[in-house]
Amino acid sequence: MQSNLMRLQKYMSECGVASRRKSEALIESGAVKVNGRVAKIGDKINPKTDKVYVHNKRIVVKKKGGKRYIMLNKPRGYVTTMSDEMNRKCVADLVKSIPERVYPVGRLDKDSEGLLLLTNDGDFANTVMHPKRQINKVYHITVKPDMTDEQAKTISAGVVIDGRKSAPCEVRIMGRQEGRANVEMVLHEGRNREIRKLCESQGIEVIRLKRIAIGSVKMGKLKQGMWRDLTFDEVRKLSANPNPPKYSL
Repeated sequence: MQSNLMRLQKYMSECGVASRRKSEALIESGAVKVNGRVAKIGDKINPKTDKVYVHNKRIVVKKKGGKRYIMLNKPRGYVTTMSDEMNRKCVADLVKSIPERVYPVGRLDKDSEGLLLLTNDGDFANTVMHPKRQINKVYHITVKPDMTDEQAKTISAGVVIDGRKSAPCEVRIMGRQEGRANVEMVLHEGRNREIRKLCESQGIEVIRLKRIAIGSVKMGKLKQGMWRDLTFDEVRKLSANPNPPKYSL
């Protein structure tokens, strides 16, 4: 009997509700019930006999279809969620044609754009997002009024944001116009709104932020608002995390 049990957050991930980490947050918020009882972190369930509800809606593992790994070029103005209580535009609107129930791997804030991964494979999502993996994420940003070489060095060495020092990152100033600077940043961790907070610490405002690569997978010429399946090789590389030492973008 014990062998039939599964961690609740893993089951939720396999049902396509959210990643394991996001599922844990849902459990902690009290939004998840098992057989009518409010669930708690650490609960295990028997998928064959237990009934699981999220926001009072029963969830089940979808049998048809296989694993999907999607790359989306997210436009600005869309929130990284599959539903939104405030009726804002969300990325689910852009992947309605996908029959499988996929969910975002990580996030981009509403005012950011670019490469976003979606999947229905909980193990893959967990692997990509795990902090120990430190998968490189590459961003092109535009800031104002400017970013000096000294500010770039300070940010790259790490600054204290929200009471904790950020991990070292790569910062390269690609060009300057009057009152503007174009910057490439490569992060190795994924804290909430990290780039914006790093720049704010130096009195700099980010006016455009676009993610162009995750690990060795690049967005390329995928048009804004469009998606495509990752290739087998792209999935393999993200799963194995073969980070190149430098990007040639």
